[in-house]
Formats: sequence, C-alpha cells, structure tokens
Amino acid sequence: MTYQDTDFTTSSAPADVVRRQYLASATGDLEALRATLAPDVEWTEMAGFPLAGTYRTPDGVTSSVMEQLAKEWDDWVVHDDTYVVDGENVVVLARYTATNKATGKRMDVRVAHHFVVRGGLIVRFEQFVDTAKVRDAMSPDA
Repeated sequence: MTYQDTDFTTSSAPADVVRRQYLASATGDLEALRATLAPDVEWTEMAGFPLAGTYRTPDGVTSSVMEQLAKEWDDWVVHDDTYVVDGENVVVLARYTATNKATGKRMDVRVAHHFVVRGGLIVRFEQFVDTAKVRDAMSPDA
C-alpha cells in the first residue's frame, strides 16, 4: 500500500500516526497531538535535554513538554526528514530549529526519534539529541 492509498487523517499506519503528531505539534494543535497518544503513553526526553524525563498520559506530555518548549523557545520546529518503519516501530531522523527566548541564540540540531505505535496510537517515544548544542543555545556565555 502506498501513501496515496491511505486516508491520512484516519489512518492507523504507524508512519501516518507519527506524521500527524508532528503536524499537530507544528501548528500548536495540542488537542490533535493528544489524539495521537495512547492513554498510557510513555514519552522520554533524553537525559541532558532541558526537559529530561519520562512523561505519561497525553495531558502530561503536552503540559510538560510542548507547552514548556513554547515558553522557552521561539519558532520551535521539528523538521521530520526521514522515516524508517519496521512494523510498529518508527524512527524519524530530524532537526530541531528554534531561537531561545532568554538568550536570543538560534539552534539547529540533528535528532532521532523512536516511536512505537500500536492500535493507531503512539505508546512510546524516545528522543536522541545533541544536548550540548541545545544547552549552548540556552547559555548566555556559550
């Protein structure tokens, strides 16, 4: 089945679910983003990242991650470049771009995201990112 054969807005195909999550995040539609997450989602931001930790529940993810990013960064964008799909596993190679509100420094950093999608919902997310580049953008002295 090709992408053109699916109804993207309702598809439970893992890559489509992940892509809808990125689009919802990009437009600030937290309700649509929460709709892509399982009730017992496990969302892990990498150790060393400013929001490091594991968050559970769709509301927990959006309030602890997306809303916090919006408070600290201007123009936060995830550029989801490459998708690698293996069953329920979706790995996305991407970039974060943003400007830190406190320092005015711009960030452009490569990332990898690993999603597990079951039953049309994201049940697990793990972030891999160069945390030093993120910290540099947040540090007035770097």
